[in-house]
Amino acid sequence: MRINPPLVALSIGAFGIGVTEFAPMGMLPGIAADLGVSIPAAGLLVSAYALGVLLGAPLMTLTTGRIPRRYLLIGLMAIFTLGNLMSALATDYYSLMVARVVTSLNHGAFFGVGSIVAASVVAPEKRAGAVAAMFMGLTLATIGGVPLAAWFGELFGWRTAFWGITGLGVMTMAALWFALPNLQMPKSLGVLAEVRVLGRGPVLGALALTVVGSGAMFTVFTYIAPILSNETHASTAYITAMLVLFGVGLTLGNMWGGKAADRSIDRTLIVSLSVLIVVLLAFTVLMRWPLPAAIAILIWGIASFALVPPLQMRVMEAAKDAPNLASAVNIGAFNLGNAIGAALGGAVINAGMGYPAISLAGAAMAGLGLLMALAFAWRSRTIATAVV
Repeated sequence: MRINPPLVALSIGAFGIGVTEFAPMGMLPGIAADLGVSIPAAGLLVSAYALGVLLGAPLMTLTTGRIPRRYLLIGLMAIFTLGNLMSALATDYYSLMVARVVTSLNHGAFFGVGSIVAASVVAPEKRAGAVAAMFMGLTLATIGGVPLAAWFGELFGWRTAFWGITGLGVMTMAALWFALPNLQMPKSLGVLAEVRVLGRGPVLGALALTVVGSGAMFTVFTYIAPILSNETHASTAYITAMLVLFGVGLTLGNMWGGKAADRSIDRTLIVSLSVLIVVLLAFTVLMRWPLPAAIAILIWGIASFALVPPLQMRVMEAAKDAPNLASAVNIGAFNLGNAIGAALGGAVINAGMGYPAISLAGAAMAGLGLLMALAFAWRSRTIATAVV
Protein backbone atom coordinates (compact mmCIF):
# COMPACT_ATOMS: atom_id res chain seq x y z
CA MET A 1 0.00 0.00 0.00
CA ARG A 2 1.43 3.38 -1.03
CA ILE A 3 1.97 6.09 1.57
CA ASN A 4 -1.41 7.44 2.60
CA PRO A 5 -1.10 10.61 4.78
CA PRO A 6 -4.34 10.02 6.77
CA LEU A 7 -3.23 6.46 7.58
CA VAL A 8 0.22 7.72 8.61
CA ALA A 9 -1.35 10.29 10.96
CA LEU A 10 -3.68 7.69 12.47
CA SER A 11 -0.76 5.29 12.89
CA ILE A 12 1.23 7.96 14.76
CA GLY A 13 -1.71 8.34 17.13
CA ALA A 14 -1.89 4.57 17.61
CA PHE A 15 1.85 4.56 18.34
CA GLY A 16 1.44 7.17 21.06
CA ILE A 17 -1.48 5.32 22.64
CA GLY A 18 0.50 2.07 22.58
CA VAL A 19 3.45 3.72 24.32
CA THR A 20 1.36 5.34 27.06
CA GLU A 21 -0.60 2.12 27.69
CA PHE A 22 2.37 -0.22 28.07
CA ALA A 23 5.29 2.02 29.18
CA PRO A 24 4.28 2.15 32.89
CA MET A 25 4.75 -1.64 33.09
CA GLY A 26 8.48 -1.12 32.60
CA MET A 27 8.64 1.79 35.06
CA LEU A 28 6.63 0.36 37.98
CA PRO A 29 9.60 0.00 40.38
CA GLY A 30 10.65 3.60 39.81
CA ILE A 31 7.10 4.93 40.12
CA ALA A 32 6.49 2.90 43.29
CA ALA A 33 9.72 4.06 44.93
CA ASP A 34 9.20 7.71 44.00
CA LEU A 35 5.60 7.85 45.20
CA GLY A 36 6.16 5.69 48.29
CA VAL A 37 3.78 2.86 47.38
CA SER A 38 4.19 -0.86 46.83
CA ILE A 39 4.74 -2.34 43.38
CA PRO A 40 1.29 -4.07 43.47
CA ALA A 41 -0.25 -0.68 44.26
CA ALA A 42 1.66 0.85 41.36
CA GLY A 43 0.36 -2.02 39.22
CA LEU A 44 -3.17 -0.75 39.84
CA LEU A 45 -2.26 2.19 37.61
CA VAL A 46 -2.27 -0.29 34.71
CA SER A 47 -5.62 -1.69 35.83
CA ALA A 48 -7.05 1.82 36.12
CA TYR A 49 -6.07 2.52 32.52
CA ALA A 50 -7.75 -0.68 31.31
CA LEU A 51 -10.92 0.17 33.26
CA GLY A 52 -10.89 3.65 31.75
CA VAL A 53 -10.72 2.13 28.26
CA LEU A 54 -13.71 -0.11 28.97
CA LEU A 55 -15.80 2.79 30.31
CA GLY A 56 -14.49 5.48 28.00
CA ALA A 57 -15.08 3.64 24.72
CA PRO A 58 -18.91 3.72 24.82
CA LEU A 59 -19.10 6.99 26.79
CA MET A 60 -16.94 9.00 24.41
CA THR A 61 -18.49 7.45 21.30
CA LEU A 62 -22.10 8.05 22.32
CA THR A 63 -21.50 11.65 23.42
CA THR A 64 -19.49 12.73 20.36
CA GLY A 65 -21.60 11.30 17.54
CA ARG A 66 -22.39 14.71 16.01
CA ILE A 67 -18.78 15.97 15.95
CA PRO A 68 -17.06 15.76 12.54
CA ARG A 69 -14.64 12.83 12.51
CA ARG A 70 -11.56 14.97 11.81
CA TYR A 71 -12.16 17.26 14.76
CA LEU A 72 -13.22 14.37 16.99
CA LEU A 73 -9.94 12.51 16.42
CA ILE A 74 -7.95 15.68 17.10
CA GLY A 75 -9.99 16.26 20.26
CA LEU A 76 -9.40 12.70 21.44
CA MET A 77 -5.66 13.21 21.02
CA ALA A 78 -6.01 16.44 23.01
CA ILE A 79 -7.41 14.33 25.88
CA PHE A 80 -4.46 11.97 25.42
CA THR A 81 -2.03 14.90 25.59
CA LEU A 82 -3.72 16.39 28.65
CA GLY A 83 -3.67 13.06 30.49
CA ASN A 84 0.03 12.53 29.87
CA LEU A 85 0.79 16.12 30.89
CA MET A 86 -1.10 15.47 34.15
CA SER A 87 0.97 12.29 34.61
CA ALA A 88 4.23 14.22 34.13
CA LEU A 89 3.11 16.79 36.72
CA ALA A 90 1.61 14.29 39.20
CA THR A 91 2.92 14.82 42.73
CA ASP A 92 1.40 11.79 44.45
CA TYR A 93 -0.09 8.37 43.77
CA TYR A 94 -3.71 9.47 43.57
CA SER A 95 -3.07 12.37 41.19
CA LEU A 96 -1.21 9.95 38.92
CA MET A 97 -4.12 7.51 39.14
CA VAL A 98 -6.54 10.25 38.03
CA ALA A 99 -4.17 11.21 35.22
CA ARG A 100 -4.03 7.63 33.95
CA VAL A 101 -7.82 7.39 33.87
CA VAL A 102 -8.05 10.70 31.97
CA THR A 103 -5.47 9.45 29.47
CA SER A 104 -7.38 6.21 28.88
CA LEU A 105 -10.67 7.89 27.96
CA ASN A 106 -9.52 8.55 24.40
CA HIS A 107 -8.28 5.01 23.72
CA GLY A 108 -11.38 3.09 22.65
CA ALA A 109 -13.00 5.94 20.74
CA PHE A 110 -9.77 6.80 18.90
CA PHE A 111 -9.24 3.26 17.67
CA GLY A 112 -12.95 2.74 17.02
CA VAL A 113 -13.53 5.94 15.06
CA GLY A 114 -10.03 5.76 13.58
CA SER A 115 -10.77 2.30 12.14
CA ILE A 116 -13.87 3.62 10.38
CA VAL A 117 -11.97 6.66 9.06
CA ALA A 118 -9.07 4.48 7.89
CA ALA A 119 -11.44 2.20 6.00
CA SER A 120 -13.12 5.21 4.38
CA VAL A 121 -9.97 6.73 2.85
CA VAL A 122 -9.05 3.70 0.71
CA ALA A 123 -10.73 1.58 -1.95
CA PRO A 124 -13.35 -0.89 -0.60
CA GLU A 125 -11.15 -3.92 -1.35
CA LYS A 126 -8.34 -2.49 0.82
CA ARG A 127 -10.32 -1.64 3.96
CA ALA A 128 -8.86 -4.34 6.21
CA GLY A 129 -5.36 -3.39 5.08
CA ALA A 130 -6.09 0.23 5.98
CA VAL A 131 -7.23 -0.78 9.48
CA ALA A 132 -4.04 -2.85 9.81
CA ALA A 133 -1.98 0.18 8.73
CA MET A 134 -3.44 2.22 11.58
CA PHE A 135 -2.81 -0.57 14.10
CA MET A 136 0.78 -0.76 12.81
CA GLY A 137 1.53 2.16 15.11
CA LEU A 138 0.42 0.09 18.10
CA THR A 139 2.67 -2.83 17.17
CA LEU A 140 5.65 -0.55 16.49
CA ALA A 141 5.16 0.93 19.96
CA THR A 142 5.85 -2.50 21.47
CA ILE A 143 9.11 -2.78 19.52
CA GLY A 144 10.63 0.66 20.00
CA GLY A 145 8.43 3.13 21.84
CA VAL A 146 7.86 1.19 25.06
CA PRO A 147 11.52 0.12 25.57
CA LEU A 148 12.65 3.68 24.76
CA ALA A 149 10.20 5.17 27.27
CA ALA A 150 11.33 2.68 29.92
CA TRP A 151 14.98 3.55 29.19
CA PHE A 152 14.31 7.29 29.53
CA GLY A 153 12.37 6.62 32.70
CA GLU A 154 15.27 4.63 34.15
CA LEU A 155 17.89 7.28 33.31
CA PHE A 156 16.01 10.54 33.89
CA GLY A 157 12.98 9.57 35.98
CA TRP A 158 9.56 8.27 35.01
CA ARG A 159 8.12 11.77 34.61
CA THR A 160 10.54 12.39 31.73
CA ALA A 161 8.90 9.55 29.80
CA PHE A 162 5.47 11.14 30.24
CA TRP A 163 6.84 14.52 29.11
CA GLY A 164 8.07 12.82 25.95
CA ILE A 165 4.70 11.15 25.35
CA THR A 166 3.00 14.53 25.86
CA GLY A 167 5.16 15.93 23.06
CA LEU A 168 4.18 12.98 20.88
CA GLY A 169 0.53 13.84 21.51
CA VAL A 170 1.07 17.42 20.29
CA MET A 171 2.82 16.08 17.18
CA THR A 172 -0.07 13.70 16.51
CA MET A 173 -2.65 16.48 16.78
CA ALA A 174 -0.70 18.47 14.17
CA ALA A 175 -0.41 15.42 11.90
CA LEU A 176 -4.15 14.76 12.11
CA TRP A 177 -4.94 18.43 11.43
CA PHE A 178 -2.90 18.53 8.22
CA ALA A 179 -3.44 14.95 6.96
CA LEU A 180 -7.11 14.18 7.57
CA PRO A 181 -9.63 15.45 5.03
CA ASN A 182 -12.91 17.05 6.05
CA LEU A 183 -14.83 13.79 6.08
CA GLN A 184 -18.58 13.68 5.71
CA MET A 185 -20.48 12.91 8.88
CA PRO A 186 -21.32 9.21 8.97
CA LYS A 187 -24.94 8.31 8.51
CA SER A 188 -26.38 7.41 11.88
CA LEU A 189 -29.88 6.92 13.21
CA GLY A 190 -28.85 8.27 16.61
CA VAL A 191 -27.71 6.97 19.97
CA LEU A 192 -30.55 4.48 20.39
CA ALA A 193 -29.80 2.98 16.98
CA GLU A 194 -26.14 2.55 17.93
CA VAL A 195 -27.14 0.82 21.16
CA ARG A 196 -29.69 -1.42 19.39
CA VAL A 197 -27.10 -2.49 16.82
CA LEU A 198 -24.77 -3.41 19.69
CA GLY A 199 -27.40 -5.93 20.85
CA ARG A 200 -27.57 -7.85 17.57
CA GLY A 201 -26.53 -11.49 17.64
CA PRO A 202 -23.80 -11.20 14.96
CA VAL A 203 -22.33 -8.10 16.64
CA LEU A 204 -22.32 -9.73 20.09
CA GLY A 205 -20.76 -12.85 18.57
CA ALA A 206 -18.02 -10.81 16.93
CA LEU A 207 -17.32 -8.98 20.20
CA ALA A 208 -17.19 -12.30 22.08
CA LEU A 209 -14.66 -13.64 19.58
CA THR A 210 -12.52 -10.54 20.13
CA VAL A 211 -12.55 -11.18 23.90
CA VAL A 212 -11.57 -14.84 23.45
CA GLY A 213 -8.91 -14.14 20.82
CA SER A 214 -7.29 -11.42 22.92
CA GLY A 215 -7.57 -13.59 26.03
CA ALA A 216 -5.68 -16.43 24.31
CA MET A 217 -2.74 -14.11 23.72
CA PHE A 218 -2.61 -12.48 27.16
CA THR A 219 -3.10 -15.68 29.14
CA VAL A 220 0.55 -16.40 28.36
CA PHE A 221 2.06 -13.03 27.43
CA THR A 222 1.23 -11.47 30.79
CA TYR A 223 3.61 -13.96 32.42
CA ILE A 224 6.25 -14.18 29.69
CA ALA A 225 9.00 -12.70 31.91
CA PRO A 226 8.65 -15.23 34.77
CA ILE A 227 8.17 -18.05 32.24
CA LEU A 228 11.47 -17.23 30.52
CA SER A 229 13.22 -16.60 33.83
CA ASN A 230 12.13 -19.86 35.48
CA GLU A 231 11.74 -22.29 32.58
CA THR A 232 14.30 -21.02 30.05
CA HIS A 233 16.65 -19.77 32.81
CA ALA A 234 17.08 -16.64 30.71
CA SER A 235 19.02 -13.48 31.49
CA THR A 236 17.44 -10.04 31.68
CA ALA A 237 18.96 -9.18 28.30
CA TYR A 238 17.42 -12.29 26.71
CA ILE A 239 13.99 -11.51 28.16
CA THR A 240 14.19 -7.95 26.80
CA ALA A 241 15.21 -9.30 23.39
CA MET A 242 12.26 -11.70 23.43
CA LEU A 243 9.85 -8.85 24.19
CA VAL A 244 11.21 -6.96 21.19
CA LEU A 245 11.02 -10.14 19.06
CA PHE A 246 7.40 -10.61 20.11
CA GLY A 247 6.75 -7.02 19.01
CA VAL A 248 8.32 -7.81 15.63
CA GLY A 249 5.96 -10.78 15.37
CA LEU A 250 2.98 -8.55 16.20
CA THR A 251 3.99 -6.17 13.41
CA LEU A 252 4.41 -8.94 10.84
CA GLY A 253 1.13 -10.53 11.89
CA ASN A 254 -0.69 -7.22 11.65
CA MET A 255 0.60 -6.73 8.09
CA TRP A 256 -0.34 -10.24 6.97
CA GLY A 257 -3.68 -10.20 8.79
CA GLY A 258 -4.72 -6.97 7.07
CA LYS A 259 -3.90 -8.22 3.58
CA ALA A 260 -5.41 -11.67 4.18
CA ALA A 261 -8.61 -10.28 5.70
CA ASP A 262 -9.22 -8.23 2.56
CA ARG A 263 -9.50 -11.59 0.77
CA SER A 264 -11.39 -13.52 3.48
CA ILE A 265 -12.09 -12.55 7.09
CA ASP A 266 -13.23 -16.06 8.07
CA ARG A 267 -10.24 -17.83 6.53
CA THR A 268 -7.80 -15.39 8.16
CA LEU A 269 -9.33 -15.98 11.60
CA ILE A 270 -9.35 -19.76 11.19
CA VAL A 271 -5.73 -19.94 10.00
CA SER A 272 -4.46 -17.53 12.67
CA LEU A 273 -6.23 -19.30 15.54
CA SER A 274 -5.06 -22.70 14.29
CA VAL A 275 -1.44 -21.54 14.21
CA LEU A 276 -1.87 -19.97 17.66
CA ILE A 277 -3.12 -23.26 19.10
CA VAL A 278 -0.21 -25.22 17.63
CA VAL A 279 2.49 -22.77 18.74
CA LEU A 280 1.13 -22.46 22.30
CA LEU A 281 0.99 -26.25 22.61
CA ALA A 282 4.56 -26.48 21.32
CA PHE A 283 5.68 -23.69 23.67
CA THR A 284 4.89 -25.89 26.69
CA VAL A 285 7.99 -27.91 25.69
CA LEU A 286 10.05 -25.39 23.67
CA MET A 287 10.16 -22.86 26.53
CA ARG A 288 12.98 -24.94 28.05
CA TRP A 289 15.56 -23.95 25.40
CA PRO A 290 16.49 -20.39 24.30
CA LEU A 291 16.56 -20.79 20.50
CA PRO A 292 13.39 -22.91 20.09
CA ALA A 293 11.63 -20.60 22.55
CA ALA A 294 12.63 -17.57 20.46
CA ILE A 295 11.24 -19.15 17.27
CA ALA A 296 7.99 -20.01 19.06
CA ILE A 297 7.68 -16.47 20.45
CA LEU A 298 8.09 -14.94 16.98
CA ILE A 299 5.42 -17.22 15.44
CA TRP A 300 3.19 -16.68 18.46
CA GLY A 301 3.38 -12.90 17.97
CA ILE A 302 2.57 -13.22 14.26
CA ALA A 303 -0.48 -15.41 14.89
CA SER A 304 -1.72 -13.24 17.78
CA PHE A 305 -1.88 -9.92 15.95
CA ALA A 306 -2.95 -11.40 12.62
CA LEU A 307 -6.29 -11.68 14.44
CA VAL A 308 -6.70 -7.94 15.05
CA PRO A 309 -7.62 -6.59 11.56
CA PRO A 310 -10.17 -9.34 10.78
CA LEU A 311 -11.71 -9.08 14.26
CA GLN A 312 -12.12 -5.31 13.89
CA MET A 313 -13.51 -5.69 10.35
CA ARG A 314 -15.97 -8.39 11.46
CA VAL A 315 -17.49 -6.06 14.06
CA MET A 316 -17.59 -3.12 11.63
CA GLU A 317 -19.35 -5.23 8.99
CA ALA A 318 -21.80 -6.75 11.45
CA ALA A 319 -22.76 -3.22 12.57
CA LYS A 320 -22.22 -1.41 9.28
CA ASP A 321 -25.41 0.70 9.43
CA ALA A 322 -24.39 2.12 12.85
CA PRO A 323 -20.75 1.12 13.35
CA ASN A 324 -19.33 3.82 15.63
CA LEU A 325 -20.28 2.39 19.04
CA ALA A 326 -19.66 -1.24 18.06
CA SER A 327 -16.23 -0.42 16.64
CA ALA A 328 -15.21 1.45 19.80
CA VAL A 329 -16.64 -1.22 22.12
CA ASN A 330 -14.60 -3.81 20.23
CA ILE A 331 -11.46 -2.01 21.44
CA GLY A 332 -12.83 -2.37 24.96
CA ALA A 333 -13.39 -6.06 24.21
CA PHE A 334 -9.67 -6.41 23.44
CA ASN A 335 -8.90 -4.94 26.87
CA LEU A 336 -11.47 -7.20 28.54
CA GLY A 337 -9.78 -10.16 26.88
CA ASN A 338 -6.44 -8.93 28.23
CA ALA A 339 -7.86 -8.87 31.76
CA ILE A 340 -9.51 -12.29 31.44
CA GLY A 341 -6.35 -13.83 29.98
CA ALA A 342 -4.20 -12.40 32.77
CA ALA A 343 -6.65 -13.70 35.38
CA LEU A 344 -6.71 -17.16 33.79
CA GLY A 345 -2.91 -17.36 33.72
CA GLY A 346 -2.77 -16.17 37.33
CA ALA A 347 -5.29 -18.81 38.38
CA VAL A 348 -3.11 -21.50 36.78
CA ILE A 349 -0.08 -20.24 38.73
CA ASN A 350 -2.01 -20.04 42.00
CA ALA A 351 -3.23 -23.61 41.48
CA GLY A 352 0.40 -24.75 41.46
CA MET A 353 0.15 -26.26 37.96
CA GLY A 354 3.43 -24.78 36.74
CA TYR A 355 4.34 -22.37 33.96
CA PRO A 356 3.92 -24.83 31.04
CA ALA A 357 0.28 -25.19 32.06
CA ILE A 358 -0.23 -21.48 31.36
CA SER A 359 0.58 -22.12 27.71
CA LEU A 360 -1.89 -25.01 27.70
CA ALA A 361 -4.56 -22.68 29.09
CA GLY A 362 -3.79 -20.17 26.33
CA ALA A 363 -4.07 -22.92 23.71
CA ALA A 364 -7.44 -23.94 25.18
CA MET A 365 -8.66 -20.34 24.93
CA ALA A 366 -7.49 -20.20 21.30
CA GLY A 367 -9.30 -23.51 20.70
CA LEU A 368 -12.53 -21.95 21.93
CA GLY A 369 -11.93 -19.04 19.55
CA LEU A 370 -11.37 -21.45 16.65
CA LEU A 371 -14.68 -23.21 17.34
CA MET A 372 -16.42 -19.82 17.36
CA ALA A 373 -14.72 -18.76 14.10
CA LEU A 374 -15.71 -22.04 12.41
CA ALA A 375 -19.30 -21.55 13.58
CA PHE A 376 -19.38 -18.02 12.19
CA ALA A 377 -17.91 -19.18 8.87
CA TRP A 378 -20.51 -21.96 8.62
CA ARG A 379 -23.29 -19.48 9.38
CA SER A 380 -22.01 -17.07 6.71
CA ARG A 381 -21.92 -19.81 4.08
CA THR A 382 -25.40 -20.98 5.06
CA ILE A 383 -26.81 -17.46 4.70
CA ALA A 384 -25.00 -16.94 1.38
CA THR A 385 -26.40 -20.25 0.05
CA ALA A 386 -29.92 -19.34 1.17
CA VAL A 387 -29.71 -15.97 -0.59
CA VAL A 388 -28.55 -17.60 -3.82
